[in-house]
Amino acid sequence: MNEKEIAELRRQLRPNRNNITRVYGCYVNENGSIVSTFSQSLGLATQEEAEAYLNLLKKSLSGTLGKNLVDIAFSNQQVLDSEEHALLMKLRETKLEDSETLQCFYDKVISCVSLEENYLILMAYNTYDVPFKAKDDAELEDSAEVYSHILCSIAPVKKTKPGLGYDYNEQQFHTFAGDWLVSPPQLGFLFPAFDDRSTNIYNALCYTKNTDDTAAPFIETVFRTEVPKSAAEQKSCFETLLSDALEEECSMEVVQAVHEQLSSLIDMHKESKVAEPLMIHREIVEDVLEECGVSEPHKEAFREQFDSEFGENQMVSPKNIIDNLHFDVKLPDVTIKVKPEARDLVQAKIIDGIKYILIRAEDSVEVNGVNIQFEQSMETV
Repeated sequence: MNEKEIAELRRQLRPNRNNITRVYGCYVNENGSIVSTFSQSLGLATQEEAEAYLNLLKKSLSGTLGKNLVDIAFSNQQVLDSEEHALLMKLRETKLEDSETLQCFYDKVISCVSLEENYLILMAYNTYDVPFKAKDDAELEDSAEVYSHILCSIAPVKKTKPGLGYDYNEQQFHTFAGDWLVSPPQLGFLFPAFDDRSTNIYNALCYTKNTDDTAAPFIETVFRTEVPKSAAEQKSCFETLLSDALEEECSMEVVQAVHEQLSSLIDMHKESKVAEPLMIHREIVEDVLEECGVSEPHKEAFREQFDSEFGENQMVSPKNIIDNLHFDVKLPDVTIKVKPEARDLVQAKIIDGIKYILIRAEDSVEVNGVNIQFEQSMETV
């Protein structure tokens, strides 16, 4: 799925556009025991309640592709004959109305989710009459197909702290006990996927709020597919292999060049407004290493370690392996934060046998908010 397709589905989760008649839920306590289950008609709910349910479901389609939103691919064998895919298909085919199937799904989620607090499993079945689109992306009246799907949001339920509040009836302030309120979801998914604006039962879209958490137990239990590296794991892995593979040739200039090239690709992709997420091959980084004069043995080491970590001929998202919004230089006792566009102002030098980080000061310099001056007598290095 791409960003346009996700945005198209999110728009259908507005009160006047969705086809969700009921939402189903399971309230679980911190010990993993079911407190209650419910089936709520959106038509009989208040406007505020209906919007709250829709917002929870919508948040499970939010965030960045490849980070918060992870593509789940089922094998052909899973689609043909597997318990996990059959359960998802039955939930969809029964429109969540089969209580036994729904309970089976609740039990499966409870067996693998541990939020260390109470949480809500919220489920909804929705249909979308997918309109044809003209070449200019204008929607036509005729429908291409009816895309039926299920949405799931798993959200913590937290108790607010007691506090002073205003009682409008008595027109006085009183201390109110804390209430149990649903927080934004931590996990969720969409099934089946909406690829090329059409139903794809071979894929699902999994949501995780924390990009440093792959939600491995959830993915392994519900989908039984290989758990992809989280964005944080990919970034850490890339940083380590770059350092290990290049060894003494991993200079400040090389790291700056890699960061600059990948940041430039991210910026150009954003400006082009292409819906498909940006993915790159290993060769993009290899070209930068070539331009920086990295020796062939170290380039070969990088090639082997990259393929070992990410898979041979696999593509990765540059957003996942670098932080294009920050460029930090860290020492044991000092951290220097530099705007990415000013990364070239920082140099690493050895002077008289001592390692130094040099920052070119072209404008005014402040120390603790005080403008300082440079002595004219200071020697130029």
